[in-house]
Amino acid sequence: MTNNIRDSFLLRRDWQLLNNGSFGACPQPVFEVYQRWQAEFEWHPGQFVGRWAELMGEARAKLAAYLHTESSRLAFVTNATMGVNAVTHSLRSWLKPGDEVLTTNHEYGACNHAWQFNCQKASAHYINHPINLPIHSDQDFIEQFWAGVTPRTRVVYLSHTTSPTALTFPLEEICRRARAAGILSVIDGAHVPGQRDLYLDELGADFYTGNCHKWMCAPKGTAFLYARPEVQALIEPLIVGHGWHPDERSEQPLIDYVEQFGTRDLSAFLSVPAALEFMEAHDWPRVRAECHAQALATKRMLEQTFGTEPICPETFAWFSQLCPIRLPDNTDMTKLSQILREHYQIEMPLITWNNFKIARLSVQIYTTADDLDVFVEALTTHLPVCQP
Repeated sequence: MTNNIRDSFLLRRDWQLLNNGSFGACPQPVFEVYQRWQAEFEWHPGQFVGRWAELMGEARAKLAAYLHTESSRLAFVTNATMGVNAVTHSLRSWLKPGDEVLTTNHEYGACNHAWQFNCQKASAHYINHPINLPIHSDQDFIEQFWAGVTPRTRVVYLSHTTSPTALTFPLEEICRRARAAGILSVIDGAHVPGQRDLYLDELGADFYTGNCHKWMCAPKGTAFLYARPEVQALIEPLIVGHGWHPDERSEQPLIDYVEQFGTRDLSAFLSVPAALEFMEAHDWPRVRAECHAQALATKRMLEQTFGTEPICPETFAWFSQLCPIRLPDNTDMTKLSQILREHYQIEMPLITWNNFKIARLSVQIYTTADDLDVFVEALTTHLPVCQP
């Protein structure tokens, strides 16, 4: 991308920030909208709170259109971890002793903890079923995962795009099989919105949570939880507030139980439409395709240089802007990370996963060719000395 686009972001210029996948980055025009909402709240708090339902409804409707679903099927949450917690907490009373929640060994640590905590409370079992690398096809993944299903499986829980391995799993068939077997499907899509188009109703998941602040350019603390109408009766509030009433069940439990819990700053949620406008103004399908092409070219160059086998098919379906680059198995990742940070000012996660060594590259609209050239130079120059 161009320096002109990079100037739209508040990011420091003396570092190569190749870690958008962890926290995201909010462009200046969207950040200014966010600050205007904050200022409006301070200008007349009572009047602003009186408009909360209306304003949140408008923002939710625009996000729903982007996600190809209905507004009543979404609630705003601060991050995908909160979304997962809302679901795991709600299902705790639904799970029975001995029931199983099936997941993979590629899941995000905080969400693993949420499931482990609530499964322990329910005397249920949380199963991290191994998905071996490399994966060679969609069917390879589907059959590996489904082999873990047993008569006790009540829930399947999967990352759409995994955090440690940066793989985008093919989920439509998993969700279809789960529905047919009477198994609930819960999907952590923390990295997906903005990286690829989401058709939530077509995907078929019962619950889906995703971040807006990672790849959609929204302010920090913006995410959503999706629930099909048929499963919304399972939702219980994480925090009991005005939306819950002791003697009646809400007609919109997802919104009433998940969103309504006292005074807080809603400015980030109200800025999501501005983030959607920013993406539309910059032709996001083109941006996404260009970023993927840059990531793929960088990945191929480095893996060919080091003679490493890719961990997944080299297609957009398996990774987009968050890209797994396999490094040699004997790489000293601590030493390499220190060199990248101290000598090149490169920020990027270097991950050891089941003895696989992975550089998790993020290429966002603000990433320049120079950023990637510095990264390639750093690895090709110093990786040999990081091998015993």
